[in-house]
Amino acid sequence: MRIGKVSLAAAAAVATVGSIAAIGITGASTFAASSRNESRSTTPPLVMAPGPYGSYTANFNPFSTSNNPGTDGFVYEPLFYFSTVSSNQYGLLGQSYKWTNNGKTLTVTLRQGVKWTNGSAFSSKDVVFTFDLLKKNPALDTSGLWTKLASVQAPNSSTVVFNFKQTDIPFGTYVLETYIVPESIWSKIANPAKFLNSHPVGTGPYELHRFTSQNYSYTPNPHYYLGKPKVPMIEFPAYDSNNALNTALAAGQIQWSGQFMPDIKGVYTSKSPTNHYWFAPYEVVGLFPDLKNPMMTLPVRKAVEVALNRSLMGTHGEYGYEKPASPTGLVLPAQKSYLAKGVAVHATYNPKEAVKILESAGYKKNSSGNFVSPSGKPLTLTIQVPAGWSDWDADCAMMAQELSAIGIPTTVQQDSYGEYVANLNGHKFSLAMTWTNPGPTPYYALYNALDSKGNWNVEGWSNGATNRALNQYSSTTNPAQQVKAIQTLEGIMEKDVPFIPILDGALWDEYNTANYVGWPTQSHPYVTNAPYSWPAPEIVVMHLKPRH
Repeated sequence: MRIGKVSLAAAAAVATVGSIAAIGITGASTFAASSRNESRSTTPPLVMAPGPYGSYTANFNPFSTSNNPGTDGFVYEPLFYFSTVSSNQYGLLGQSYKWTNNGKTLTVTLRQGVKWTNGSAFSSKDVVFTFDLLKKNPALDTSGLWTKLASVQAPNSSTVVFNFKQTDIPFGTYVLETYIVPESIWSKIANPAKFLNSHPVGTGPYELHRFTSQNYSYTPNPHYYLGKPKVPMIEFPAYDSNNALNTALAAGQIQWSGQFMPDIKGVYTSKSPTNHYWFAPYEVVGLFPDLKNPMMTLPVRKAVEVALNRSLMGTHGEYGYEKPASPTGLVLPAQKSYLAKGVAVHATYNPKEAVKILESAGYKKNSSGNFVSPSGKPLTLTIQVPAGWSDWDADCAMMAQELSAIGIPTTVQQDSYGEYVANLNGHKFSLAMTWTNPGPTPYYALYNALDSKGNWNVEGWSNGATNRALNQYSSTTNPAQQVKAIQTLEGIMEKDVPFIPILDGALWDEYNTANYVGWPTQSHPYVTNAPYSWPAPEIVVMHLKPRH
């Protein structure tokens, strides 16, 4: 059973023009500052449980992949954040940025008046120090920043200049979304990779209030540059299981979570009129073929593509939460502005056509009614999927049944997560149900899945036209040229089927409006509401206001 998967590559996308003044969290006016001398608030705390993480360790290291929720966003901030479900961009520690030098230099103007929670001033020296820290400690540089960066300099206290080795506009995302730490504290840390940072000092809207292994809480940062948040305390109780967390959610004990619930209306929204959910389409989930496997020819890929009833999977396997994916590899309708005219927006379900495709390519059915290749080899497939991901397991079972019904005997292989990843990376599969690594523009998912250097090109696609289109996108800040590059990739997806989009994977998100209003919704998607997609929860909380 899945809890949302949000990778580093899914973070966001840099705006596609040369010079843009970033929005200060939709404008500071959205969050009218309250007096910092107010008496203790009687407004109830916001109780969050992004998932059943079990007992907590006092790990608030922003560079750790196992830090506690809220470390990234509530306490530590990047320069900018770019929404993954809308075109919104949010200036945090950064005020504006500009590309020059043919896209090799990115200059950031910092926000003025920012202080760390200990009262000391934030400056460009902290930014330069943070990037130098990542350079000296490659284990912390999980985005590979220094594979692209040549230097980071601070000509003055409010400006930082990032020089790139070569033009790569989309990669600027990872630079601008890097969490910044104070030089005065981290310069004294002998081993930052193992540093738990149990007393974090950040620039975000909250600071750590108290901590136990079963519950910790944040309270407002008195120095926050946008004023005091309207939520006076955020608590994170520990839960060990989905069932326990779901029970607490339905009872209103948790106001915000990111759970996959098989029957959310029956077990959650029906329990209270203030219980809500928004499962925003986020990523293309698909069948990835091992292109090194001689069975996975283009006719076979095309036949598989049209033999599958995606609507049935979305309704039954995903309980209606996820819709069929577009064969273009785009998440629609959010990315419809990139669609080329004439491309197939919706996947075709036509088992008879699948049979015709194979027969036209020289495949024939044997006496058992199963296809054999033109060379006489039986066409049998296996779909690999992580064991315990119940919705995907159900989807794969349906796909195996549908393929077997047209004469392609197919079985499902459920592996432990580690085995599954190893098999995909080692090309020990024929088909695999897996994810893409998206951003708010189609480039990120398509780059990671199709580029020869993409971080999730598990199918092994290598194609000159694909690489040229991706390079065209990454080397320009011109939106029209970027759209043209994406449309070229849509044509490749349609003609060559490097992978087979199945469903638009959702971000799980349940929230309660009894105490607070201002949540993102499908009709007002200013940012993702998934409570594990950091630092987006910071943006959400700064929009929240008490109901009464």
